[in-house]
Amino acid sequence: QVQLVESGGGLVQAGGSLRLSCAASGIIFSINTMGWYRQAPGKQRELVAGISSAGYTNYPDSVKGRFTISRDNAKNTVYLQMNSLKPEDTAVYYCNAAFGRYTYWGQGTQVTVSS
Repeated sequence: QVQLVESGGGLVQAGGSLRLSCAASGIIFSINTMGWYRQAPGKQRELVAGISSAGYTNYPDSVKGRFTISRDNAKNTVYLQMNSLKPEDTAVYYCNAAFGRYTYWGQGTQVTVSS
């Protein structure tokens, strides 16, 4: 059974930082591309950071320079360091694991940034 369990969300003031974690089980973590997505109320889910099995990363312009994704294959965990947070970063953040035609999602963790 595949499980992706996110943690680290919460309430933070604008300009603050949060670090999200996603612990994976039931998959061969090291071969999966891992990603963090977010969904704000009334909006579509969007990618905020991705990291390949080889460690290559990608970010949309909206978070580039503020968010950093990393992975620890020994701990089957992917992280998202979020700095200089803005109110528009408020959303539910989801962890994703993908390999070939297989994709898995976590249950999400709420991030709220107050102005």
